[in-house]
Amino acid sequence: MGLLELFILAVGLSMDAFAVSICKGLSLKKTTFKNSATAGIYFGGFQALMPFIGYMLGVNFQSFIENVDHWIAFVLLCVIGANMIREAGEAEECSSSMGVREMLPLAVATSIDALAVGVTFAFLKVDIIPAITLIGLTTFAFSAAGVKIGSVFGGKYKSAAERAGGIVLIIIGTKILLEHLGILL
Repeated sequence: MGLLELFILAVGLSMDAFAVSICKGLSLKKTTFKNSATAGIYFGGFQALMPFIGYMLGVNFQSFIENVDHWIAFVLLCVIGANMIREAGEAEECSSSMGVREMLPLAVATSIDALAVGVTFAFLKVDIIPAITLIGLTTFAFSAAGVKIGSVFGGKYKSAAERAGGIVLIIIGTKILLEHLGILL
C-alpha cells in the first residue's frame, strides 16, 4: 500500500470522527483551541491505537487465513464503508461536554472500523508504525478542524463527510481485491 493510498484511507477513516467533531462544534457555545485539540487528541489517538491492535491480532492469525486475506480485506472495508454511508443521514445528538466521560466512548465508537482496517494491514504486510502515525495525525487534523467547522457552518457537511468516507473505504477494498485477483496492476 503506497503513501497516497494510505493517506486516502486515513482520510476515509477520519470521517466518522470528523462528523462527530462537527456535532461537538455545533453543541459548544464558543469553541476554543483547547476544544479542538481535545477532539483531535481523543479521536486521533484512538484512530491510531485501534489499527495497531487490529494489526497485532491479524499478525497472529495470518498463517491461518492468508489464502483468503484479500477477500477479508475487501469484505471488511466494504461493510464498514456501506455502514458509514447508511448512517450518514441519521440525526445525532451531541453533548457540549469535552470531558473524559463524554469523549472516551465517542473516540472508541468512531475508531472501531480502524480496528478492522488494522487486521487488513497485517494481511497486506503494511508497515504499521508509519500507517498508524499517518492515520492518527490525519484524524487529529480533521477532528480539530471539525470542531471549528461545526461551530461556524453547522451540520451542513456532516452527512456528506460520512458518505465520502464510506465511498473511499469501499473503493480501497475493491482495489485490494482486484489487485490480488490480478485484474489491476
